[in-house]
This record gives sequence, C-alpha cells and structure tokens, in this order.
Amino acid sequence: MSDCCHHDHSPEQRDSTSGVKAPEGSLYTCPMHPEILGEKPGDCPKCGMALEPLIPGDDDSESTALARKFWLSVALGSPVVVLAMAPMLGVTLLDYPWTGWIEFLLSIPVVFWCGASVWQKGLRSFASRNLNMFSLITLGTGVAFLYSVTMLTFGRMIAPGTRANDYYFEAATVIMVLVLMGQWLESRGRAKAGTALRELLDLTPATALLVGKDGEADREVPVAEIRSGDRLRILPGGKIPADGVVLEGESAINESMLTGEPLPVEKSTGSTVSAGTMNSLGSLVIRVKGTGEDTALSQIISLVAQAQRSQAPIQQLADHVASIFVPIVIGISGVTFSVWMIAGPEPHLFHAITAAVAVIMIACPCALGLATPMALIVGIGRAAGNGILVRSASALQNLATTDLLALDKTGTLTEGTPKVVSISQVTPFSEEQLLRLAAGAEQGSEHPLARALLLHAREKAIQIPKSTSFEAFPGGGISAVVDGVRVLIGTTKFLSAQGVVTGSLDSIQLQSGEGLVAMAAEGVAAGAFLFRDTIRPSAGQLISELKRLGVRVAMLTGDRTRTAKAVAEELGIDECHAELSPAGKAEQFKKWKAEGYYTAMAGDGINDAPAMAVAETAIAMGAGADIAKETSGIILLNPSLEGIVSSIQLSRIILKVIRENLFFAFAYNILGIPIAAGVLYPYFGILLSPMISAAAMSLSSVSVIANSLRLKRIRY
Repeated sequence: MSDCCHHDHSPEQRDSTSGVKAPEGSLYTCPMHPEILGEKPGDCPKCGMALEPLIPGDDDSESTALARKFWLSVALGSPVVVLAMAPMLGVTLLDYPWTGWIEFLLSIPVVFWCGASVWQKGLRSFASRNLNMFSLITLGTGVAFLYSVTMLTFGRMIAPGTRANDYYFEAATVIMVLVLMGQWLESRGRAKAGTALRELLDLTPATALLVGKDGEADREVPVAEIRSGDRLRILPGGKIPADGVVLEGESAINESMLTGEPLPVEKSTGSTVSAGTMNSLGSLVIRVKGTGEDTALSQIISLVAQAQRSQAPIQQLADHVASIFVPIVIGISGVTFSVWMIAGPEPHLFHAITAAVAVIMIACPCALGLATPMALIVGIGRAAGNGILVRSASALQNLATTDLLALDKTGTLTEGTPKVVSISQVTPFSEEQLLRLAAGAEQGSEHPLARALLLHAREKAIQIPKSTSFEAFPGGGISAVVDGVRVLIGTTKFLSAQGVVTGSLDSIQLQSGEGLVAMAAEGVAAGAFLFRDTIRPSAGQLISELKRLGVRVAMLTGDRTRTAKAVAEELGIDECHAELSPAGKAEQFKKWKAEGYYTAMAGDGINDAPAMAVAETAIAMGAGADIAKETSGIILLNPSLEGIVSSIQLSRIILKVIRENLFFAFAYNILGIPIAAGVLYPYFGILLSPMISAAAMSLSSVSVIANSLRLKRIRY
C-alpha cells in the first residue's frame, strides 16, 4: 500500500481487492473511480471529485459548504454580469475604465476564494499529470481572467479600441458560479443516491432493553454496549437491535426491510431474529448472537456499499475515453485558437480566446464520468431495499444480457423440505391413528422425513404421545414403542428385514415425484406415508415471466430423472438434466457457453457452486449454503423466486439507463465542441460565450444525475 501524495488530505490509492482490511465507516472513495480508497476526506487524485464515505451518513457538510460558496458567488458575480452586459444593450452605467476595475475587484473573490477548491484540484491534476475536468475548468477560467487583467492594464497600448465589454471578467465569474452550482447539485444528487444505504443504517435502534440479572430490573443501554450472550427484551412494536435467538415468547417479525417479503414471520423459542427487523404484538426475550459488524444487516450494508463502488464492464469504455479525452480537448482548443487568429474576424485575439475557452468549458467530461457509477449506486441501492443483494456490478450487467437461465430443483424450484401429501392404510387403523403412532415414534429422530411427519401431525392437531425403546437403523428406519404398540417405520426393505410381510403395500400407487415410507404395528404392515418435495408457490409464475422476457429456462439437478421430469413438466420447463454430479452441472454450462449462450445459474447448495462459478452470472438463494453465496454475484434474501425475475428486469433497466447516460454524454460533446469552436459562425454568426458553454457543461452533469435518479421510481 502506497500513498499517492504526502499531504494530509490525499487519499491512499490502493486496489479494493488487495486484501487490505479496514473499518468500512473509516474509508472514503471516489464516486467516479471506486478503486480509490482514502482513510480521510479529500479529493480524488484522478478526477478531483470530493471523496465520499463508503457507508453514507447524515453528514452534509460538503453540500452545505458548496451551497454557501455558490450563493456568495451569485451575489458578487451578478453585478459583474450586469456591468458587462449593459453596453451590449446600449446602456452605459460607468465610464471606461472604471467598469473594468469594478468587475476585476468583484470577480477576484468569486474566482479565487469561492473557487479555491476548484483551483486546487485543477493545479493538482497538472502536477500529477492526471488531467481531468478540473484541468479544463482552471485552464479556461485562468485564460479568461488573465486575458481580462492584461487588457485592463495594457489594453490601450495593445488595442487602442478596447471597450468596457471587451473583458472576460464576467465569463470567468459566471463559469465559476456555474461550476459551483454543478458541484452543489451533484453533491445533492449523490446524497439522494445513497439514501437506500442510509435507510438500512437507520433500521437498527439506538438503544436496547437489557434483561436484568438475579431479579434486577431491565435497563436501557446504548446498542454499542451490547455484547454476544446478553439477554434483551423486545417489546411489542420495537425494533430488534442485534442478531439473536429467541429464548422466551412468541411473536411475528416483519423482515421486509431485509428480505422484501411483506408477510410477518412467526417466531418462537429457538427461532433466529435479525437486527433491524420489527417486532409485532408479542414480547420476546432473545440471546444476542451477533452485534455491530457481525450482524446480518451490517454485512448486507457492507456488501451493498462494495457493489455500489464496483465497476461494470461498460464503465471501462467510459474510463478509457475520459483518460484520453482531456488532452484531445486541449489540443482542439489550441487548434481553434490558431484558426481564429489566422482566419477569424477582427479583433482576432478576442474571438480566438472566446472560441478556445468555450471549447474547453463545454467539453468537461464530468457527465461522462458520472454516467455509469450514478446509475449503479441508485439501482443497487434500490435492489437492496427489495431483498436483492448485488455483490458486484459485473454480475448485474451480465444478468441483463442473460438468455439462458439454469435452475436447481431442490431448494430453488422446490421448498427443499419434504411434506406429507397423503396417508394410505392397509389395516383397520385410521389415518389419524397411523399419524399419531408414527409421530410418537419419530420424536427421537433427526431425519428430514421424521420432521415432516411431526409437522404434519401438529398441523392436524394430533396429540403426540411419548415413545420408549427408540432405536434407529441408519439407512433403513426406526423402531419404537408408542402406547404399548411396537412401531416400525422405514423402507419396505427394512420392514421385510424385520420380519414384516409387505405384500399389501405393493398396491399403493405413487405419483411422479413422490416417495413412500412404510409403517408396521406389532409386526403387521399398517400403511404408508407418501412424501413429496413441494414446489414453491411462485415457481410457475417465475417460469412464465422468464419466457416472456425471452430467457430460455433449464433445470439442472442431481435428483432422480423421474422426479426431476415430474417437476419440470408441472412447471412447463422444456429442458431438464437430472442425476448430474456437481462437475456434471459445470460441464453442462461449458456446453451452453460454447453454443453462444449468455448463462446464469440459480441455486442454493454446495453441489451448485461449481456450475455457479462457470456461469456468467450466479444467483444464490439467501437461505442456501455459504459456498453458493460466496460464488454468486447476486443473492436473493427472500426465498421467493420472484427475486430472479426482478433481478433480471432491474439489471436491464439499469443497463438501459447507463446507455442513455453515456449517449447523452457522448452526443453532448460531439455536438457541443464543434459549435463552441465556431463552425456555425460563418453561416449564422453564432459564437458561444464561454459562460454559456459552462452552463451547458453543468446542465449535462445534472441531466445524467436526474436520469439515474429515475431508477428510484421506475416500476419493474
């Protein structure tokens, strides 16, 4: 890690992937060059823009200072403009040369005090050879001001016909006023772009109610004093201050601020809760598991901030153009000056400087630099508010061009947890009796099917009895005594090995995708429970929406072919690849990419990670395995699959806005520079004033910001 400069306010320039770890809140970055990181506020050494905190706060000191300087510059600059423009309207306010001296005195504080930061950035850019928009501003303003001072002091000797309106004090002044206005509006626009993160930061309450020990009363403490293991009381309607586990009470928690899921989630003893979520009517006592930067909310904020400052591939075009743009503009300005000096009308010097300075002012590349990062900041922030966590801008851009999406079955298209779909009896036992005995026997088992049986019994309001003599047979089943009845539950092969005649179970018909668990009571086959991994409610709509968006949908799964095809047929998925190993999934993606598809993979398991690494874009379900989330570029915090469709729609909208921004910036310069150089003068007598060029430059930046902020309101 090396410093790019030695003075206090220069940032450290270091690559964000270098592994250097520092508290997010203490680092500052450039909105146009996110690879620039500094430990203190300052200016970007590349473009000169003010560095902003990675995690935006409520500090608006930069915007306030810019506003103060802007309004002061307006107050002092207005008389300068009036004095300069009056002779053009046939009004003489003061005799020459007093008009020029008053303009000179009023313009000094505007140009050199209000615009001091602009000069610092511009001079630094020349010293470091990182030419940027401030290079052009200081060059244009400096030439205009120096020319005016020279003409004011030696004008009668150089050009005896010098008049009161032959100075550029008003141009230098108005240019600085407009630059300050543009910076102020940009600062406000970037602040609005960061509201999504600030809203996430505001989710955590400032205080927490610490449960007293040994009969002591509860006491309110600052959240900063909470430690892992503390017990906190969450009152009805209160926000949860830290990640934790429920120890006492029952309630419903509104987690929409993290997941985008509008329905409250029921919580009881053993349930996990997250910082920033809202308790409803019940009272809870939780044990703290994570505080500060360890909470899920803080990690989400950190990832969103990192994604907002990451670069999309399309930004490389803008960066490359901007890096060579400023020297070219300076060259065009020099050529313009020479042409006007040689072929322009009298006075040659006046017209030459007018055109040269106008070219410099109208070509400032601020709009070009802001085009991509502004859209990304707003779009990624909005996605986070809807439960879509974007981990990199590249993933977002790649997703916009995706034309083939592969989905894992278990845990993605299906719930990933089996459910009892029916009960078949082959003895006089009723369904309720079979379920009661089976649930009692399964209480000692940790198998997913056992949990599904118990859940089904509770849903049916069955009073579950206790069991004795529980014994598990790995890979086969279990044995237990319930209400004095010896119960066997497992595969038909297991029951046969235990001496049970299972022929009566052969008549049970299974639907596609269903599995069977047999049960015997006192050595006689009693019935069977049919299970199925249920399809997510939103899966069918997801497939229809994807097809409408022109995305080809395929299923990749390691499950049995029969089960996978049953799910695919039910959802209308035409392409299904089953019984694949993790390596097989990755190999299938290589085939698709060789065919020219832009691919994306949505999954949640460890077995999906190799395929997700091969795909251009990886989408992970938030409840999935950590390795899947680490491999992914986009994480859906809400298990609902609508997030996949929303991610694709949002990515396409963001890319569209970026392209619009770049078009505005490129078209503006392509049209503006020739006009500023004077190509219209021979035909229409039009020669742009430098201050009109400066106004157009500021408005171009504001237009890019305004277009990007539309992402906060666009429906998708």
